[in-house]
Amino acid sequence: MMSKLMKYNTLRNQMLVGFLLVMLVILLVVAIVMYDSVGTLLKNHAEKQLKQTAIQASGRLEALIERVDLFTMQIITNPHVQSVLLEEMNMARATFAQRQEMTATVNSIHAYISGVHSVEIYSGYERLLYPLDGANLSDRVEPEWIEKAREAKGRLIWIGIDPHYPDTILAIRSMSLVDRWFLSGGYLLLRMNLDYFVLDELHASMPEGSHTLLINQAGELVTSTYPGITQEEIDRLMASADQTVTLGGRDMLIVREDASEMNWTMIILTPVEAVMEGISVLRTAIVVSAAIGTVLFLILSLLLSTYITRPIFNLIRTMKSSRFGVLKTNPATYSSIEITELNKTYNQMIGHINELIQLVYEKELLQSRTELKALQSQINPHFLFNTLDALYWSLQEHGEDELAEQVVALSELFRYTINKDRKTGDWVTLGDELEHIERYLQIMKMRFGDRLHWSVDVPAPFLSARIPRLLIQPLVENCILHGVGNKLGPGKVEIKAVAAGDAIRITVSDDGPGIPEDVLDKMRERMASGKTWQDDGGAGSGLGILNVHRRILLYYGAALPGNAGLVVESGAGRGTRFMLEIPHLKEAASL
Repeated sequence: MMSKLMKYNTLRNQMLVGFLLVMLVILLVVAIVMYDSVGTLLKNHAEKQLKQTAIQASGRLEALIERVDLFTMQIITNPHVQSVLLEEMNMARATFAQRQEMTATVNSIHAYISGVHSVEIYSGYERLLYPLDGANLSDRVEPEWIEKAREAKGRLIWIGIDPHYPDTILAIRSMSLVDRWFLSGGYLLLRMNLDYFVLDELHASMPEGSHTLLINQAGELVTSTYPGITQEEIDRLMASADQTVTLGGRDMLIVREDASEMNWTMIILTPVEAVMEGISVLRTAIVVSAAIGTVLFLILSLLLSTYITRPIFNLIRTMKSSRFGVLKTNPATYSSIEITELNKTYNQMIGHINELIQLVYEKELLQSRTELKALQSQINPHFLFNTLDALYWSLQEHGEDELAEQVVALSELFRYTINKDRKTGDWVTLGDELEHIERYLQIMKMRFGDRLHWSVDVPAPFLSARIPRLLIQPLVENCILHGVGNKLGPGKVEIKAVAAGDAIRITVSDDGPGIPEDVLDKMRERMASGKTWQDDGGAGSGLGILNVHRRILLYYGAALPGNAGLVVESGAGRGTRFMLEIPHLKEAASL
């Protein structure tokens, strides 16, 4: 199956599919962004309109409450009602005739307002004065509401839905005595029908399917045009902070407005599909435009990909025909600058290759002769080791034990320098490097005798750290040749290793005459510029101080960020000290 599909994996088809995918992605992104933006715009516009409607509804509601407040105020300030309350306060109980007259007074005022279910008047001692029969005030409402009415000093307090009459809502008001410095002389308990607060005239300005809910300060439903809504759903609407909610399986746009005087909340719910009904036209337009654009882009992409790839296919055919004979050029010219340049470069390459073919036999012969000379000039390390081994036994036979040991040390020195482990390559342990340095010091001991002394202070846990081969030995060699060698009398070389955070700081020092200031400045300048002695034509083995500095930066630059490489400290008569830091790595591969 894959082999059949691979034959269609051409540059032309790749360009065609690539162009088409880019076009589809762009169209899809534009369509999604446009659809989402228009939808959000419609929702925000509808929300603003509904917010204005809610503000109007809140104003209308406050007007209704003001009418109720005016109605109760007329009852409270009625002279007959004031006189009865005053007598009650003076411990003179109202007569039956006075209470009957109060009934006529309340009924006359009641005729000017609709929606009032009942009015009850109580004395300051919570005794019922109107109507003629009934329980005391404390049996009607909770004591806390009586206390709130007293603290409100004549302001109307809305209690909530009356549990005895679920279609009504209770309100209470303290009745002040005008002739007694407005002291509280009784209470008015008002029961209003819930349909008094229905605002049917608002639905004419709202989208179809919209509903209004009026919630009091206790979270109870006062009025609603949404049929069958539960208290649980009301609580969810009050707690939601989203722009839309799901109610009855439909997404609804929700708008809230608080009535400041009563701490009630007006909620307007509008179906999202009613707000977004105009977006279906936009969706259709986007789909049609995307389809037309895709077809046109497919045709144009096909023509463009054919125009671009046809010269390449012609060049490929020319290249394939060259497999069976002399390499041929492609003389065709094209209108595209890039393809013309490619064809020109191919023709130049073919001409150059044809010239090179004529020289291939001569170069092969020259290469064979060069390889033969290289093989003849190579030194076999085994021959060197065998020669040193023969010298060792010859010295042993002649009783030259000390020289024989030096030959062994020299042999091990060569072996460490020449041989490399296939697995670790140029990497060795710090312990191996110190053993090599110890052999080197023993050999140099023959030259300097008692003038050369040394000490090695490296903790055992550091011996397993991996370092590049011959990283420390050149520093020891420098201390011996330029430190101890240039000093009159005995000299000492010290090698130390201490922990420095997550790294190991290795110090190699001598007590020689030190490095002259100008030479030290030049050395530091070369180390900062990354040059070796050879870069300026100077002599050196490539393993000197500057090359050690470069090797540290190359090997440990990533493992120790901020590593300064090799640090050199020296001064006249103060000796020389080299410092370098390496990570405590047991495996070189971790670098």
